Amino acid sequence: MASGLLLTAVLGCSTAQARVPAEEQSPQGTTDSVFVLATGDIVCGTQTPGGIPCYSPRTAALVKRLQPAALLLMGDLQYETGSADDFSAFFDPQFGEFKAITYPVPGNHEYFTPGAAGYFDYFNGVGADSGRAGSRRRGYYSFNLGAWHIVALNSNCLEIGGCSARSQQANWLRADLVAHKSKCTLVFAHSARFSSGEHGNDELLRDLWQIMYDGGVDVYLSGHEHTYERFRPQDARGQSDEKRGIRAFIVGTGGKGLGRLLRPKPNSEILDNSSIGVLSLTLRAEDFSWRFFAVDDLPLDDTGSASCHD
Repeated sequence: MASGLLLTAVLGCSTAQARVPAEEQSPQGTTDSVFVLATGDIVCGTQTPGGIPCYSPRTAALVKRLQPAALLLMGDLQYETGSADDFSAFFDPQFGEFKAITYPVPGNHEYFTPGAAGYFDYFNGVGADSGRAGSRRRGYYSFNLGAWHIVALNSNCLEIGGCSARSQQANWLRADLVAHKSKCTLVFAHSARFSSGEHGNDELLRDLWQIMYDGGVDVYLSGHEHTYERFRPQDARGQSDEKRGIRAFIVGTGGKGLGRLLRPKPNSEILDNSSIGVLSLTLRAEDFSWRFFAVDDLPLDDTGSASCHD
């Protein structure tokens, strides 16, 4: 398999357990599963420097071909400043047709426009306080997809009063996980708690990750790094924990170029900066499977499956 070759070349890891589940061969899955796509760091804009490759139209074409039930977008959706004009001129022509199935979170570039106004105006409506992107004062929210509970967090901690254990977002997250005792839970945000890319680990997310770990979260998705990385299940300190740990993916491969790779962090299972594309997740009542779909002619193909926590 392509993913096995890549793992051996990049990290020297065994891939004996990687497989392509039957559901992934038919993207829509079955009546008891939900097929989801996720990616981040996507569309170039008027201020994007010349010479930076911008592949987002190819990513949009891939999304259209795969026909997901939901599209999770992990921030930095519209470069360079997330302005309303650029969302209208660039993001909407490419990804607007998926708006009804899109669940976004803001990235740091969205906040280059004060209050991420362009982002919230696009997804919620001009001047609207709440909507598809949650409250513009918070930018975090939750919902259900099939049997799974999904939580969208705002990792722009300095913009929303912090992400400490006593922050408003932390208190909300604790209460939300208690109120939704699903067997399977996924959280997504822009920044990665752990990363082997140039931004590195985000220590501001340590307390939120502890709450997620205590609350039984199974999967964490992020962008920010313009790379693809998958970690084995870990706790909030980065210790391997196959029984209760959170399996994290970085999917900052939505279209605006690719980033640098640094020394692999502990528990990193695959690390790649060769391919633009999307991560697919087939969410079932007690487990899930994943596959990275690259745009045409790019090499990465990472697949696998795992059970949710007991």
